[in-house]
Amino acid sequence: MSRTAYVNARLMDPSCGRDETGSLLVVDGYIDAIGADLPIPPETEIIDCKGQILAPGLVDMHSFQPDFNAAAAGGITRLVLIPDQSVPLDDAAKIAQVAHSGSNGVMVHPLGAATKGLQGSSMAELGLMSEAGAVGFGDGRRAIADSQMMRRLLEYARLFNRPIIQHAQDPSLAKNGVMTEGETATRLGLAGIPAVAEVMMIERDARLVELTGGRLHHAQISTAASLDAIRRNKARELPMSCGVSPQHFILNETAVADYRTFAKLSPPLRSEADRAAIVEAIREGLIDVICSAHDPQDQENKRLPFAEAAHGAVGYQTLLALSLSLYHGYDVDLMQILAMLSTNPARILGLDAGTLAPGARADFILFDLNRPWRINPEDFLSETQNTPFEGQPVQGNLSRTVIAGETVFMGGKP
Repeated sequence: MSRTAYVNARLMDPSCGRDETGSLLVVDGYIDAIGADLPIPPETEIIDCKGQILAPGLVDMHSFQPDFNAAAAGGITRLVLIPDQSVPLDDAAKIAQVAHSGSNGVMVHPLGAATKGLQGSSMAELGLMSEAGAVGFGDGRRAIADSQMMRRLLEYARLFNRPIIQHAQDPSLAKNGVMTEGETATRLGLAGIPAVAEVMMIERDARLVELTGGRLHHAQISTAASLDAIRRNKARELPMSCGVSPQHFILNETAVADYRTFAKLSPPLRSEADRAAIVEAIREGLIDVICSAHDPQDQENKRLPFAEAAHGAVGYQTLLALSLSLYHGYDVDLMQILAMLSTNPARILGLDAGTLAPGARADFILFDLNRPWRINPEDFLSETQNTPFEGQPVQGNLSRTVIAGETVFMGGKP
């Protein structure tokens, strides 16, 4: 029997609201007990956390590529892989091959393609993929644009209690656009994507959710108008949820000045008013999930003229620290931030994660809330280092990632 006690920790569990100084006992890879004044059995390994925060491992709900070492180094213990891979995840065999795979302890939960080949014209076998391990369905980088198809998907996915994951962007309005439409795009001579392309899709989807009763999650929200639409529809108790990446609550469209391709993202970076609205919506509790949107691109795909460069940025190893900027800079409740990174995505997808409850698998992180550092792409463990945050000062440093009771990453002994 293997026993390890993590003592003198600030225990923060968003699944039950626990926030206290105490200990956590791990036995054979599972949480055995937690709390203040916890008795420690003999022959138990003791790890002194020295007051650092011990919280559930992060559940990254929107990942484009499974860089397992980088994920573990970012505190991510579960990652949700979009179906838009080199071979689309559009049948049960492909889902079964990916589900629960991984290395360094990180578990993969695949999304199944909503349509065959991600082409939007024929529904994929949702039932078989659900049985094989798909935790939801969507077409990855592509919006499900056909209204009749979306209706059928919502109806069918409801039978398996799986959400549809939507990339909210009307493709006809966004066609050929490379950044958000507005004064900056005009000045740079770049084709713009209007903000209305996002909210139009959200408003349409809300009507279809109301019609079908199906569950819908918008992967990344980027505009104030979209937030207004989600606010109205949540008030009507429609089963809708939404996520956001740190890129969209920290950066705005000015980050692409000088044609900086490392800030070329999808959805694009928006106006300062949109960015500020996202921060307020997080504080309000309107946004459910913070995701990494980890989409690494090699130098060849990024060091091109802006219009030709690929969308995307790495995000695993900056996810926690950038999210903590909401606490340090905007007074967002820390427990709420941790819920958005772990408990909420686990709840939306029906995963047995995002908790420190006794009996749960011992997946958790230790981090120093106040330790400052500066983002250096050379420290990234992913195969590529494309980030718009190079040199950014942050506060909050991961010191340990534990998966199934085993330490899979240490960023400095606690």
